Amino acid sequence: MALKKGSEVELTVESTAFKGKGVAKADGLAVFIPGTAPGDKIRAMITKKKKKFREAKILEILEPSSIRIKPRCSHANTCGGCTWQHIPYAEQIKFKEQHVRDHIERIADLDPDIVQTIIGCDEDFYYRNKMEYSFGTRRWLTTEEISQEEFVDDSGFSAGLHAPGRFDKILNLNECHLQDPKSFEILDFVRSFCLENDIPAFDTFKKEGFMRHLMIRNSHHTDDFMVNLVTYQDDQPLMKKLASALLEKFPGITTIVNNVNDQTNPTAIGRYEHVLHGPGFIVDNIGEYTFKIHPNAFFQTNTAQAEKLYDVALEFADLQPDDVLFDLYCGVGTLSLYMSKLANKVVGIELVDVAIKNAKFNAGENNVENVDFVLGDMKDTFNEDFLNNQPEPDVIITDPPRSGMHPDVVKKLAELNVPTLVYVSCNPSTMARDLKELKEVYKVEKVQPVDMFPQTYHIEAVAKLTRIEN
Repeated sequence: MALKKGSEVELTVESTAFKGKGVAKADGLAVFIPGTAPGDKIRAMITKKKKKFREAKILEILEPSSIRIKPRCSHANTCGGCTWQHIPYAEQIKFKEQHVRDHIERIADLDPDIVQTIIGCDEDFYYRNKMEYSFGTRRWLTTEEISQEEFVDDSGFSAGLHAPGRFDKILNLNECHLQDPKSFEILDFVRSFCLENDIPAFDTFKKEGFMRHLMIRNSHHTDDFMVNLVTYQDDQPLMKKLASALLEKFPGITTIVNNVNDQTNPTAIGRYEHVLHGPGFIVDNIGEYTFKIHPNAFFQTNTAQAEKLYDVALEFADLQPDDVLFDLYCGVGTLSLYMSKLANKVVGIELVDVAIKNAKFNAGENNVENVDFVLGDMKDTFNEDFLNNQPEPDVIITDPPRSGMHPDVVKKLAELNVPTLVYVSCNPSTMARDLKELKEVYKVEKVQPVDMFPQTYHIEAVAKLTRIEN
């Protein structure tokens, strides 16, 4: 079997791997196929040829896996938001736990048995507290439309999510099951309002139009509900008309904001904003702490599961009343505040200026006085000068971005004589890479996977490290 690009092949999927793709073997090579489940027998086409592996796409499912189920959403096979709706949630978390075990064994070269049983979500649908929809002038065609012989027009107003890997194509959604059902109803209403009132979508290429994004946020512990309309132009009479229509249809909306992004960048963050209704923010809790969440502020996307993640970090930190805690990559300070009740002092470090401002604001709102927040890039800030001006830490928590920690930060952590290190990760593969370096001076006691994003391949993990005595 040549396994050349474009060739067709029959495969049996054996397991799952990176980005949730199924893995089959052919000619001694791994073949990665998205949208498959272990046990599927398929006919596939090779789409990418690499030296040590191949990538393929399904042409036909010859015999479905015994675990394969019908996705709840009609967009599941096209949308990039969910990759595993065809797999039962109980199986999803088994695969995620195994992925973490594989990373710990293969990348970190550690005993995989230090990985604990995964903590799953109580709700595997409607768990997100934030969705960011986009508007566009070109919609993503379905597989059925693409296969038609006659021409199918892809132009016209569309509202939904970006097609996987495409900045210029929008999957025109008919449903979505990731956030409160009211979220999709609002998207559908805004789409209809725009069509009825001849309001154009923003054209990515021509740099013209009006509607860019619709961001919806809802609170887990309160009834607060935010609608954030992101537009290319500033037209307050039109936005007030839309806001009035939204409130009439959805009286439960507590605040409506219009972010105006009149720049060419594709973000949903406006250069400035108008509050059309309500206070301009929503309020939610993590544990006993209250947070005012503004339209562009970061907040954990799965509130209920964030509390479970933080409880694991709190347990691993094993803080004592006199302890000093450093929280690296602290963001808006949610974890710093969560830890502050058990520590003498907490110092948070974060690169993003607006995040530090939010962190300080959150500390003030919660009357937390034993937390300081420092602005700076970790690889530059976390140095001898910084450490000499701070109390010596007893515990360090690090919660880096998906890329993991900068090598200079890893090196500095290895040099410090800190008794306990807690690593919170949204990407266990980069965490495992960092643990491989740190294990020379720290014992990796255990790793706890926590699922924050059902129906996707993403998985969080928390590792506990203790300093090895010389």
